[in-house]
Amino acid sequence: MTHSPPPAVSPLSYKSAGVDIDAGDALIDRIKPLARKTMREGVLAGIGGFGALFEVPKRYQEPVLVSGTDGVGTKLKLAFEWNMHDTVGIDLVAMSVNDVLVQGAEPLFFLDYFACGKLDVVTAAAVIGGIAKGCELSGCALIGGETAEMPGMYPAGEYDLAGFAVGAVEKSKILSGADVKPGDIVLGLASSGVHSNGFSLVRKCIERAGEQLPATLDGKPFKQALMEPTRLYVKNVLAALAAHPIKALAHITGGGLLENIPRVLPEDCAAQLVKGSWPQTELFAWLQATAGIDDAEMNRTFNNGIGMVVVIAPTHAAACAQTLRDAGEAVYAIGTIAQAQAGAAKVTVR
Repeated sequence: MTHSPPPAVSPLSYKSAGVDIDAGDALIDRIKPLARKTMREGVLAGIGGFGALFEVPKRYQEPVLVSGTDGVGTKLKLAFEWNMHDTVGIDLVAMSVNDVLVQGAEPLFFLDYFACGKLDVVTAAAVIGGIAKGCELSGCALIGGETAEMPGMYPAGEYDLAGFAVGAVEKSKILSGADVKPGDIVLGLASSGVHSNGFSLVRKCIERAGEQLPATLDGKPFKQALMEPTRLYVKNVLAALAAHPIKALAHITGGGLLENIPRVLPEDCAAQLVKGSWPQTELFAWLQATAGIDDAEMNRTFNNGIGMVVVIAPTHAAACAQTLRDAGEAVYAIGTIAQAQAGAAKVTVR
């Protein structure tokens, strides 16, 4: 009995299955010079290997590593819709390095994860260019990452971002908030806008406003005002930490002022913030009016104009504020620390 030869089939390749290795190589070629701009002491081997190597700088006597990870959230939806991809990478870096900073740590290095259904080299290069810029501005080396092309996992033109930062702090200088006590001053550092939290509500506000969107907010075109990247506080706050006895820092992200400040306060302390002690920008006023929400919800959903909080003794508050202002921060005395009351909120704004 004879057997017929198997029918001829068209050959399959990884590219025909939706993964373009050549495009990935082209992207790496584009981002290597961007990553090189972020190199700093401690980098032993960066992009290109299976793992990136970093040596903790020898100036640390008892280094403690501090890590943080985050994404950009639904702000990416506006990046897709408006074709604005060059700033979300800065957001990605800022969300992690600002968190690491809160423990008093200097960010050392950053790795990113970019995932898409089909790799668009131009878009990916814009995003990763933003990541490199964020690293450069915060003195943090971009030493590796992953670009994942996964056909069928994401709609056309969409991608997801995640990343993490590792920093170091001297064990004796870790900021825990344990020394915070009633009478301490709460300083607020202005945000650059919405940063990267609350965008599910932002998008609902845009939808509700329909065609009645303002042309500008705070002197910027509407879309630019919404997409303004998260402010990188690292270099200026590290300088203030070196010069002044700061007791605690709080990065104001999801949960706003009301839920982030308590994370760095002792159990017996509460923060009393003074309403109107910092200005409400046109952007946040528009969001509040469009959403129709009260002040408490604004301070719980958004940073509402304050992206980083500093807690310091009153004898050092003015000098610390001046150091930060001289470095380019907008600083406001927004409240004080008081004795916590049983059953009462840990943060009040009155």
